[in-house]
Formats: sequence, C-alpha cells, structure tokens
Amino acid sequence: MTTATKKFVLCLSCVLLMLSILVKPVSAIEVRNKAEILKEIDDFVKENMKVNNIKAAALAIANNEEVFYAQGYGTFSDGRGITGSTPFPIASLSKSFTALAVLQLVEKGGIDLDAPYASYFPDLTPKDERVRAITVRNLLNQTTGLNDKANPDMTHFPQYQSLQEINESLSTVKLVHDPGTTYIYHNPNYQYLALLVEKVSGQSFSAYMEKNIFERLGMSRTFSVSTTRQINENPAIPRGHYLLFGHPVSQAEPLWFIDGPAGIVSTAEDMVKWMLAQSNGHLLSPKLMEEYYTPGQSGPYGMGWMADQEEHVGRTISHSGIFWTYKAEETIYLDQQLGITMMFNCGLNTFVDYRAFVDGIARILRGEKAEAPTLNSRNMETVMTLLVIATVLWGVYSHFRIKRSNKGFTTAKLIISSIGRLFPILILLLLIPLTTVLAAGRLLPWFGLWTTMPSLIIWLVVLSIVNVTNWVCLIRLYCHAKKKEQF
Repeated sequence: MTTATKKFVLCLSCVLLMLSILVKPVSAIEVRNKAEILKEIDDFVKENMKVNNIKAAALAIANNEEVFYAQGYGTFSDGRGITGSTPFPIASLSKSFTALAVLQLVEKGGIDLDAPYASYFPDLTPKDERVRAITVRNLLNQTTGLNDKANPDMTHFPQYQSLQEINESLSTVKLVHDPGTTYIYHNPNYQYLALLVEKVSGQSFSAYMEKNIFERLGMSRTFSVSTTRQINENPAIPRGHYLLFGHPVSQAEPLWFIDGPAGIVSTAEDMVKWMLAQSNGHLLSPKLMEEYYTPGQSGPYGMGWMADQEEHVGRTISHSGIFWTYKAEETIYLDQQLGITMMFNCGLNTFVDYRAFVDGIARILRGEKAEAPTLNSRNMETVMTLLVIATVLWGVYSHFRIKRSNKGFTTAKLIISSIGRLFPILILLLLIPLTTVLAAGRLLPWFGLWTTMPSLIIWLVVLSIVNVTNWVCLIRLYCHAKKKEQF
C-alpha cells in the first residue's frame, strides 16, 4: 500500500468515526413517514372513542423537544368540531402544576421543603399536635397522614368556598397516620399547597399560576378555576357526560372546590408546551427537577407525579385526572423525551379504560401495533343490558315457580334462601365502604358512584327488587304452611 493510499484510508476512517459520534440514532418515528403515523394514531383514537361512546377528546404529543401533534376529536353538542385549541378540564393533572409553583418558590428561597407547613401559618391551632409536624415535602408527596374519612373532600357538605376555609380544617382534624410514614392520595394536601403559594408570593393562586407558569411557557389558552361551577358556566368547554348503559348522558359537573389539586383547564396545544418544558431543563434547577420526579420514601408519588421505572421504556412520570363528567390521562417518558396527554368530556367509568388510549398511542409511536381493548364500554354494557333483562325474566319465572310449590319448605331453607336473596341489598348498602377500600381510601359520594357504574347499580337494584319480591312471597307461603300444620 502506498503512502498516499494509507493517508486516504486514515482520513476516511477519521471521517467515519466523527460521523458515528455526531449522527444520533434515528428513532422509529423519524424512520417512518409522519403522515402515516398520524393517520394510524387518528384511526386508533377514533375507533377507541367509538367503542366507548366518547363524544369529544383532545390529544397532545410532544416528541424530542418538538411539537409532534395537537388534535381534537368529536364535536360539541351543537355540532362544532373539537380542535387542538378547545379547552378541557385536566382535573388532577393540575397537581404537577401546583407542585411546580411550590418548587419555584423553593428555588427563590421563599419555601423550605422540610419546614413544617404550620410554621407559615402561626395562627393555626391544631388539636392534633402531629399536624405541626407535617412538612411541605409531606404535602407534595401525599404523606401527611390525612385521608378522605378524617378530612372530607368530595363528600364535604357544604363545599368549601376558599383556601383559607380549608386551611381551618387542620385545627380540628385528627391524623390517621404519623406524617411521613404512609402514602395516602388526598386532594386537600394540594389545597394547602395552593394557599402556601398565595402566602409566600403575595398573589392569588390563579394570578401566580398565570404569570409564573402559563405565560412563561406560552400556554395562552390555559387558566385556573376554583370551583367546578366555573367549568359548567364556560361555553368554550365541551359539556361533560357520563355513560348510562354505554350511552353518553350530558351532565353538569357537581359542585366541588378544586383550587390547587384539580382546577386547571387547558388545551392540547398548550399541553404540548407543558410536556416539552419537562425535558428542556428550563423549569427548575437540575437538583429540584430531580426532586420533582423522584417518588417519596413512603410511596410512588413524587411531587405532583406518579413516578415509575418501566423495563422497556425507562423512567416515566404520569398522572390521571378524574371528574365525574371529564377525564384526562398524561404520561411522559423521560428517557425517550416523549409525552402524551389525552383529555375527554366523559367521566370515570367502570368499563372505559382511558389509560389504553395513551398506552396505544405510545405503542404506535414505537412502531408497534395498537388495538382498542376488547373489554370496552360497548361490549361490557351490552353484557350488562342482557344481564338486567335476564334478571327480570328469572325473577318472573321464580315468582310463579314459588307460588306453585311450597312442599318441603323448612325453616332452615327459608333462612338460607333469605340470606342469598338479601345479599344484593347488602352490597348496595356497603357500596361506598367497598369502593373506599378499592380506591385506597378515597371516599366517593353517591353521585360519583352513580356516574362511575350506573349499569352495575341498576342491575343490583333490579336484582334486589326481584329477590325481595320473591322473598316476601316465600315468607307468606312459609307462614301459610305453618298455619296449616297447626290445624
């Protein structure tokens, strides 16, 4: 090999080495045609909305520090189309915004994460002295020792009217756990934080959020409300719904004071900007950003986020937003620099897997196949409809069968039959305690139970009526048989 050839090979090797260093790996999204990806996403979302009878939704996708997609689906009740700029309540997704406001004030030296919350409110006089040990960090990580039973939220009547009024509840409340020992999701924790922002900043919570977060991130159509009444009265927001046997029923959101934990209304276009801000490093110092996303010592909750480490996608932060007539889901894949948010004008429902929307879109973006779940509202509500009809037919058949036969009807059989027939009534009576256990301590009002599982409740009521009717018939026949035995 000549000297010239050696020099050429050496230079070529250096160039190839530099290219291998400088050229970043190409993602699945970059390889495929963007238009094809968006069509696949649109088809998936529309199909999933169809099988779940969802009237309106909005989707936001941020990818690799750029706006990838902001799209609306469905229509308003008057036929107007939903767009990427249509506002939707994001419910508890608001907590990550509130946490950011607190951390901004931490960065400015106005708040100490490990200082007692009560130290900022010297007039607070709690009966339970453990309240004085609750720190700002405990509030952010949901480890205050408070729960919905000790400190009612959705079930408080009448609803609170101000953050100051809610703060006074700490004077009378009794903690169910020592602060910092147990994770319990509890909305008022973030109402106390909203009041702390007001106290330290000297501004109302909504004014602080507008100036220091929404304006700063260019979220021009995002705003904060204090009660659900403001959502109901805003014609720009699509009317909320719940599903009755799979059919959407228009319904005003019940009155609920939500300033702090659940009061933000946003759009798909603005939520893209919010998700992009999570990866561009402009929100907080690296140290505080790490705190923001790190789960607390006593649970999976970070500071306004559920923090997780998934095997195939790496670190994720996520949150669900739940109203009775609206729903929102958000997941940010930190290691992949990918964020997905979906907002719906349909509330929490037993048979609708809202999480499947975000998971399916993420699979599509990774080049995988996504399909609408088989266990969807349309299929499950069809089953529930058939079950109600079958229960009525069985009840009529059983009634006539009981009236035709009373032979061998002993006291033991009556007791056993009574227990079985009265069991559905027992389930109805215990529905709130049962759901409280299943919802990890969240205490739901009856209206919330109704909008979440109306077909299941109707079936239990029908089953109870059928069983009680036949039980009364059994009692009468039993008494008649006993009288006959006496003569």
